[in-house]
Amino acid sequence: MASAVAFAFSSSSLLPNSSLRYPLAAPKIRSESMATEKLGIKVETNPPESKLSQLGVRQWPKWGCPPSKFPWTYSSKETCYLLEGKVKVYPDGSNDYVEFGAGDLVEFPKGMSCTWEVSAAVDKHYKFD
Repeated sequence: MASAVAFAFSSSSLLPNSSLRYPLAAPKIRSESMATEKLGIKVETNPPESKLSQLGVRQWPKWGCPPSKFPWTYSSKETCYLLEGKVKVYPDGSNDYVEFGAGDLVEFPKGMSCTWEVSAAVDKHYKFD
C-alpha cells in the first residue's frame, strides 16, 4: 500500500539568513487496521482501541500456552485478541495455513477443526459465542 506525504511551506518557514526550508508540521504516521479472511478464519490486524473497547475485549477471559502444536475443534464461534505470541493455524483438510500474532483480532467459525502451531508463547483474550 502506497501512501503520500505532503509538506506545506511558507515564506515564514525560511530560516533567517538561509535558503533552507523546513516543514511546518511533521507528517502523522497512523497504523491502519486491515481485515482479511482466509480458509474461513477472519484476522483483523491492529484493530482500533475503540473497536476493542466496544467489544469488551479487555474484560474477556485470558488463556495462554507455550510454543507447541496441538489439534483443536471449535464447538462454537471464537473471537480472540492476541496480546502476545505468533501462531499458524492449519484447518483440517488443507495444506495451507493462516498466520497471526500479537495485536490481531481473530475469529474462528463454529465447527472448524484445525491444528495450532504456536511458535511464540500465546497470551490472549477470548470469547465463545
